[in-house]
Amino acid sequence: MKDDLVYKSLLMDFYGELLTENQKNIIDMYYNHDFSLGEISEITKTSRQGVYDALKRAENALKGYEKKLKLVDKFIKQNLFLKEIDLEVEQILMNKSVDIGIKERLLSIKRIIKELI
Repeated sequence: MKDDLVYKSLLMDFYGELLTENQKNIIDMYYNHDFSLGEISEITKTSRQGVYDALKRAENALKGYEKKLKLVDKFIKQNLFLKEIDLEVEQILMNKSVDIGIKERLLSIKRIIKELI
């Protein structure tokens, strides 16, 4: 599922540095480079089961950090709100009766939103 992959990628972006070097490498190979468990096993000289266990431990650790800190959840919500604000600003800009000074300020707001998203 693509959304699940995006979510796991966000978890790695936010909490990846809290994992062990081995866990980071395994997750990177598995998700970013699309290596199979067998391929990772050969590279790391670990059993396939060991790679699977390390992958699951790393995923559980990332989910645990998110459960406690909720940084990814807040990030997703903020982006949704920014997109809503951007749409509202766009609708106001489409109104021909809006003063040019207001339009310039709204365009400035849109630029800021684009930087944040």
